[in-house]
Order: sequence, then C-alpha cells, then structure tokens
Amino acid sequence: DEIINSIKSYKSYQILLINDASLDKTIDHLNKLENNYPDIVKIINNKINIGQSYSLIKGISLSKYDTIVTLDGDGQNNPADIPKLLKEYIEGSYFLVGGLRLKRKDSNIKKLSSKLANRIINIILKDDCVDTGCSLKVFSKKVFIKFPEFNGIHRFLPALYRGFGYRTKFIEVDHRHRAFGKSKYGTIDRLIKGVIDLIRVYLII
Repeated sequence: DEIINSIKSYKSYQILLINDASLDKTIDHLNKLENNYPDIVKIINNKINIGQSYSLIKGISLSKYDTIVTLDGDGQNNPADIPKLLKEYIEGSYFLVGGLRLKRKDSNIKKLSSKLANRIINIILKDDCVDTGCSLKVFSKKVFIKFPEFNGIHRFLPALYRGFGYRTKFIEVDHRHRAFGKSKYGTIDRLIKGVIDLIRVYLII
C-alpha cells in the first residue's frame, strides 16, 4: 500500500515482489496482494534460494519498463522517498540515483562495518558513494543488463555505473527500524565475500 500510494501519480508502472524461497508464509501474503492488484502486482516465486543478487537480476529481466526502482521487503526503506529519487533521476538525466541512509536504524556494529566497507570501496573503486548498500535505488535497466552477472552485484551498482561512465547521484532518504524478517548476513561472511567481489568489480571496470 505504501508503494502504490507513493507512485500513484505515475501512469504506467508494475510492482514485482520476489519471494526467494522463504520458509514462512510470505508467499501466501504475496499471492493475496497479486489477487487484490492483478494489473499492478506480479509475483516471482523462487523455488530455491538464489540470493539477493540473482533475485534482483531475475526481477529486472522480467520487468516491463526501463526505469527500475528497488527496495527491500523488511520495511526499513520508506516508499515515500521513491518520488524524490525518481524526480532527480528524470530531471537530472542520471542513470542511477541512490539513497543515503544517513540516520540508520541499525546496530552499531552493522553501521560501523558498513561505514568501513563503503570507505574502502570508495578509495578503490571511486564510486563517490558513502552508502552503496542502501537498497533504495532508481536506475536504468538498459545499462544494468550490460554488466556481467555475479553474486554480489547488488552491493556494487554505484561503482559499476560510475565506472562505466554513467552519471550517478546520491541523496538522503529515510531509514526505519526493521519491521519484518531478520538479517541473513554475518559480519565475517560479508567481509570475505566483499573482498572477493571488490576485486571482481575492479577487474570488470
């Protein structure tokens, strides 16, 4: 409802909701939404867990439109910020506009580790972004599908767009306490994967 209210002034849009093989009752809720909004909502139900990156790739490949807006399903991203990002994206002729969670509602260890990771990414990849992990982003599908597919791509979109010469911008957005689910990422796991992905993206650029 929050998403629909935030973009109801736009004439053409679709909402793709991806269930990445959740073991709870997520799919039951999503099916109800699809029945309530058959012309707007499309459900993508992964039979096996493929992770955030490949779910993102799958959703984008099935989208009808070139302008893509992404956000997490845990309720921390505020859909009310979508029009602000879209306005900047369209009027500024950018290829990616990302959110900055300057007042994050996360644990101190999560905020500290993210700040360190963003600093390292900025130094090495020069993405000019202090919050590359914010899921609330607007970007071009035509550009996205040119990038090599890999697990971890969702963390490096600012670097990829900037590295390939496309204009990007980042603006402050709201961040709320987690309403649903729990984080699946451990600090050490994220660190190891992040280093490997950092090298991969550097070589791609």
